[in-house]
Amino acid sequence: MSNTSQKHRDFVCEPMGDKPVTTLAGIGEVLGAKLEELGFDKAYVLLGQFLILKKDDDDLFKEWLKECCGANARQADLCSTCLKEWCSSFL
Repeated sequence: MSNTSQKHRDFVCEPMGDKPVTTLAGIGEVLGAKLEELGFDKAYVLLGQFLILKKDDDDLFKEWLKECCGANARQADLCSTCLKEWCSSFL
């Protein structure tokens, strides 16, 4: 886990609860605001989209994130990795 950010480690170490979408690695204030406008205000709502787009083939989710809110490849990868690791621990 040495290649992950503190934000990533903080997110994946505990249940998601009612955390805002901006607590996910790769999602800052700007992307968070765009996601909130689209109804993805909480991390669990974005997790739902991640699961719908098949967590085992996260390319769909990454492309969706790029298209819907303008995430770059790195941001999409950080967010996807964070959600995937959270799922491995809690689902």
